[in-house]
Amino acid sequence: MGRLAYVNGRYLPHGQAQVHIEDRGYQFADGVYEVVPIAEGTLVDEELHLDRLEYSLGELQIAMPMRREALKLISREVIRRNHLTNGILYMQVTRGVAPRDHKFPTKPTKPALVMTAKQTKPATPEALAKGLSVVTCPDIRWKRPDIKSISLLPNCLAKQQAAEEGAGEAWMLDDQGCVTEGSSTNAWIVTKDKRVITRPSDEREILNGITRRVLIDLMAKQGYICEERPFSLEEAFEASEAFITSSSNFVMPVTKIDDRVVGNGNPGPLSQALREAYIAAFSGSGQLQ
Repeated sequence: MGRLAYVNGRYLPHGQAQVHIEDRGYQFADGVYEVVPIAEGTLVDEELHLDRLEYSLGELQIAMPMRREALKLISREVIRRNHLTNGILYMQVTRGVAPRDHKFPTKPTKPALVMTAKQTKPATPEALAKGLSVVTCPDIRWKRPDIKSISLLPNCLAKQQAAEEGAGEAWMLDDQGCVTEGSSTNAWIVTKDKRVITRPSDEREILNGITRRVLIDLMAKQGYICEERPFSLEEAFEASEAFITSSSNFVMPVTKIDDRVVGNGNPGPLSQALREAYIAAFSGSGQLQ
């Protein structure tokens, strides 16, 4: 049997899953999403992802489509019906269906909920040994990237630029030439004196990645020095190491930025240690201890 999706109360073959043409997510990108890793059949850091889902919906004045416990039950059923052990769960909530009008509907709408799941391949030993190449581009996104909005066209343009230049990711730069984040990842560097630097999330200038948050906590427990502050592209060029984090990549070393080799051109020892520590910290509950 092929993939199955959940759409507004129904489990459907993936190829038959549809939403209404006047769903505001389709018309205006008026909605949010979450991507939750699945490891050994368990949703990783599920509560943190649901916390962020509620936050994003609240910022857009969209109600939760159902109680959290019901969302969890559906998530597990989607995983079960797709026979997944490892992969990702995608959930999307929009304001729902309403006649096309830029302002919010005057009559209450029912939030629309879609869930899909798919198997993903872990990074190969060869890819980890090589590391990732990134390119840079201006950050042209709207000013609320802290909301995990489905309005991702600038991110798509950045990712496409990276693909066309033979890179795996794009790092976006603000007007001061500092790195904000990747098109679908958070960006990190390691200084020559082994301090880990990443952009702060409290100014709403980046998406506060779940992997990012958990890794910061893990580093604190293991005695690493982590500074949340802007860092310039020049600092990145001079860094001894760099890496990205995301729910699908966990921790991935970066070995080249804009054709400039990072460090000695190989994945750095601290980046590799953080990746190993992050993965090793998973328990059967899908939470990091």
